[in-house]
This record gives sequence, C-alpha cells and structure tokens, in this order.
Amino acid sequence: MLFCLLVPDSAGGSTERQVQLTRLVQGVYYSKVADVPIGAHYGFRVSGTWDPQSGLRFNPHKLLLDPYSKRITGTLFETPAVYDYVPDDPLALSTVDSKNHVPHSVVTESHFDWEGDSPPNIPWSETIIYEAHVKGLTQMHPSVPEADRGTYRGVADPALLEHLRHIGVTAVELLPVQSFLSERHLLETGLTNYWGYNTIGFFAPHAEYASRPGTEIEDFKYMVRELHRSGIEVILDVVFNHTAEGDHRGPMLSFRGIDNPSYYILEDGGARYANYTGCGNTLNANHPVVRRMIIDSLRYWVKEMHVDGFRFDLASVLSRNALGQPLPNAPVLWDIESDPALAGTKLLAEAWDAAGLYQVGNFVGDAWREWNGRFRDDVRSFFRGEPGALRRVADRVVGSPELYGHEEREAEDLDEGLLVHE
Repeated sequence: MLFCLLVPDSAGGSTERQVQLTRLVQGVYYSKVADVPIGAHYGFRVSGTWDPQSGLRFNPHKLLLDPYSKRITGTLFETPAVYDYVPDDPLALSTVDSKNHVPHSVVTESHFDWEGDSPPNIPWSETIIYEAHVKGLTQMHPSVPEADRGTYRGVADPALLEHLRHIGVTAVELLPVQSFLSERHLLETGLTNYWGYNTIGFFAPHAEYASRPGTEIEDFKYMVRELHRSGIEVILDVVFNHTAEGDHRGPMLSFRGIDNPSYYILEDGGARYANYTGCGNTLNANHPVVRRMIIDSLRYWVKEMHVDGFRFDLASVLSRNALGQPLPNAPVLWDIESDPALAGTKLLAEAWDAAGLYQVGNFVGDAWREWNGRFRDDVRSFFRGEPGALRRVADRVVGSPELYGHEEREAEDLDEGLLVHE
C-alpha cells in the first residue's frame, strides 16, 4: 500500500510523493511520514490481485480516499478514469490514472473554541425532533445573511434559532452531512444528489455546506455550539448501510480498492454486490474492520464534533452478516449500544431495509428508539379517510402493542413524548 502525497507543481497540476506503508498490525498498514503540511491533498494506491469475478479488485492506477479522512475536497467526474475496469470489458484492468478525476483526502487540523459547550441532555420524554436539510433549511431564508444561506452557519443563524425555540423544538435531526457524492446516473444527466444518502467519507463534514472553502469542520462545530446554547440537540442521519461506490459498475473511490471483500457483502463468488439497500451495494457492517470504522466514526462525531445522537438509515442492514443473513445479536449493534463514549447519546433506528427486513420493535435495549413506519402510514391513512384506518390509528395512539408488547420492549415503557417528523 502506498501513501500518496499530492504536491502542487508549477503547471497547475500535481506530482506524487509516494511512501510505502510497510508495517502491518491487525490488518492495518502504517508508517510514519514526515514533513506533511496541513492542507495537503493525499490518497492511497493499493496493489494486489485483480480478479473481479472473485471480488478482488486491487488497482494501483486508482487514487483512493482515506476511509478515515476528516476532510474531503473535490468532486467526482463521470469519465472512464474513475472505474477500475475498462468500460467495454468489465474483466479487464483499467490502467488510466484516476488522480485528477476523483475527490482527495486533505491533511487537517482544527482549532476551535467550544467556549464551555456542553450537551443539553434533553430527556426522551421531552424531546421534539425537527428533521431538516442543511441547505434547504436556509437557502431561501430572507433573514439569514446571503453568505450563510444553505450552510452550517445558516442553521445557527439567530433568526432560525428563535424560530426553532418558538415552535418548541428540542433537537434538530440533520439529513446526511457526512461527505457524499452524486450517483452515476445523476452525473450522466447533469444532475446532483441533493438529499445526501450516498456517503463516501464517514468522518468528513460535507464540504458544500461550508460558508467558505475549507471551513466545513469549524462551521459545523460553530453550528453545534450555537444550537446547544439555544437548548437544542443535534442528531445526525447516518448512512452506514452502503457507500457511493455503487454496484460492480460503479467508480473506485476508496473501500472497493482497499479491501473489497471486507467492506462489502458480496454475492456470486464475489462478482456482484449484495443490494439490501436499493443503492447498489451493502456495507459488511459486522466485519471487524467495518465495525471498528463505524464505532470510530460515531465516537469522532460525539467527542470531537459534540453531536448528541444519530438516526441510522436502513438500520436493519446493520444486523446482517457477511452472507446477508440477519443475526439475532448483531455485534455492531451491541458495540454501538455498549460503547462508553456513546453513552447517553440518542440512538434512533430506521428499523428496516430495502430487501424487506422489517425489525420495528426489535431494536431492544435501553439506548435504542425507532422510527415507527406503521405509525406514519396509519396516521396518513386516517387523514385520507381510508377504510379501516380508524382502528389502526387507535392502535398507534396507544403505543403499537402488536409491535412493542413483548418482554424486551413493553409498550408502556415507551416515551410517549417523542415526536419524529418524516
């Protein structure tokens, strides 16, 4: 494995300073690299067997993002260079360098004065959650300064904070803010991914929401601090079920080129990606390396970025093993609930996935709460006047006993004050 530091040249491009990572401990390659400046762009190149039919897709011609990048810059271009295979022959190795066509990791440090920030620690029974999109929340807001509209700082604008307090909000749940990219079919039509459910960096705040280039970490921290000062918690919608690399036809950006069989659930002997997400691939969340990455990411957002909780998109994926089968006691879910650094954080599960694994009522334990999709559906049916809706909505109002009336999750133990807007 090569660490590749991108050094700007006089022609406006860059040359690579490559360092071989020679030490290996518990599956992790590392070496000490001297004289790496803050702000430098870097990536990895990984050599190994090229056998896509067996799930081995090592290709040193592709520059790969660091899975632990704290900052990611640049965009993804729709060009053959970003694919590890030859477009006309998926079994042939592409030898075109992707360096100038993919995002880069950035060497980062952050100095921020939290000014004594502390979490509001709102009890579940008093929690009212406002689901919001960072850009959409303030992009057209006339009271937010134009430079801050659609940014992390815009979310913390005094006019918006006053509005949230006025309507009784105690927590803002932000749609994905971990660095994400647009899917191939959107790039091909000149569109972009607005919603953010296509993560490529689980540690890096999405750069588009910064008030100025390169300030996304500081801006995010500022937003959290100001929300906390207003007594409002911050919950992140996290997507630990798939990545922006897509299916076997997708681009090689990071995980696929570093250790494809470990990071993803594979099928057909490794030739195809299991698609329990409807997005082309599925993270192998209970593999030890991926489990550690998920926990490390959550710890980072809590300890360094001061967030108060997480809503797990398609959380049922986290209960699947390397064969895609549901586990009764998934290790990664136990890791999340029992990790000391995450104690006291709010954990919300969207307890289903795109392959029909519906687990509402089954995310047991003191820490977990769930989105009750049937509550949403039945309330909607009630207001639409659909036959039988009155009986169904009555079941929802009394706590959905058919879902929660069991030993591990009694309906009467639920916090009736929780409101989640979808």
